[in-house]
Amino acid sequence: MKNIKGIMDEGSPVCITFQNSTKGDLSEKLFCEIITDARYGKQSLIKAQRCRVCKFILGKSSEPPAEYYFNSGRYASYEIAENAILSLCRLEKEYGTLKIEPLSKNSTNFDLCILYLRPEKAMRIIQAMAYYNGTPADIQTIGAASVCSDCIAGALDKGIGLSFGCKGSRKHSKYSSEEVPIGIRYDMLEKVEKALGIIPDTFD
Repeated sequence: MKNIKGIMDEGSPVCITFQNSTKGDLSEKLFCEIITDARYGKQSLIKAQRCRVCKFILGKSSEPPAEYYFNSGRYASYEIAENAILSLCRLEKEYGTLKIEPLSKNSTNFDLCILYLRPEKAMRIIQAMAYYNGTPADIQTIGAASVCSDCIAGALDKGIGLSFGCKGSRKHSKYSSEEVPIGIRYDMLEKVEKALGIIPDTFD
């Protein structure tokens, strides 16, 4: 996938694979930090991570962290904070562990890919998807749980998840303010890879 590998300005796209195995690490890092580690070359196999929001989004907890959201000061009331967390895309998939690795080190099929792109490159991804169907991408984001909800749960559901990031992921995983995270399901990624080699460059 040379076109996908080359579209990021820094680091590697990150592959996510859901596995049935129960053998994995109990990471003390936040999920978005583990994704960033993979962007820069690290391979991980995890069965748990530290972010309480991500635990709910990825199906490892059934307790919505509404109180945490309300205490963050980002919502006007507890009820609105609860509505915010319940409005997020949430994973509906049984699995044991998550394999997280850079695309440059992946040798098998995976479930989805996460990229960090400048807006012009994100635009090209959307254009590549539209090449085959001529329809807009169905994107939902609330500025929260960007990597886990928008780019993983959302992408698995709709094929693609484009986010503007969130306070947590930008603060802790420190991707550039000029970058946006985007998740692409594997079956869509193959189409995007092909279309990127066909559609005109932005400044052609």
